[in-house]
Amino acid sequence: MSRVTLAIIAFFGTALILYWQVQQKRGGETDSSLNNQDSPDYVIEDLRSIEFNERGQVNSSVTAKHMEHYELKSQTYFTQPVYLVYPDQGKAQWQISADLGQLNKKTGKVVLENNVIIDAISSEEPIQSLSTSFLEVDLNTMIMTSDRTIYVTGKDFNIQGQGLYADLNAQEVQLTSQVVGTYEAK
Repeated sequence: MSRVTLAIIAFFGTALILYWQVQQKRGGETDSSLNNQDSPDYVIEDLRSIEFNERGQVNSSVTAKHMEHYELKSQTYFTQPVYLVYPDQGKAQWQISADLGQLNKKTGKVVLENNVIIDAISSEEPIQSLSTSFLEVDLNTMIMTSDRTIYVTGKDFNIQGQGLYADLNAQEVQLTSQVVGTYEAK
């Protein structure tokens, strides 16, 4: 055998070994992507869901344009969610909508972001609407909190403040700071 023949065999042998290594690495990436924990366990379009408390009463209901659930993280992500919350009295009093939402099943907390609007179901409520860019709702205690600017519209008044604490069971709403408002006298 000549040197040229040995060089060609060595060259193709090296190329074959390198090709095999690359294919092995690609195969490993494919297997790990199949077991990827970042992919949702299930996805639902046009979701409608009702959650009950331990007494069998409706706790909350949610509709959403899109939902992704991650079982290992106990996280559910929503696009355009609309929540109806049912405090201790058992009747829906507030409808909460947003562009994005996230539910942590372990803590029972819902985080809503971007264009969050809280509307009273009844036209008899003194507060008719609240709006903000961020809201956290604890579905276990029915407490809503926010550290962002809150706009409140009610019968004959408008209020703006920084931060919110609302206990839906006690029917108390409190703006925490920098509160200004306008009232119409009748």
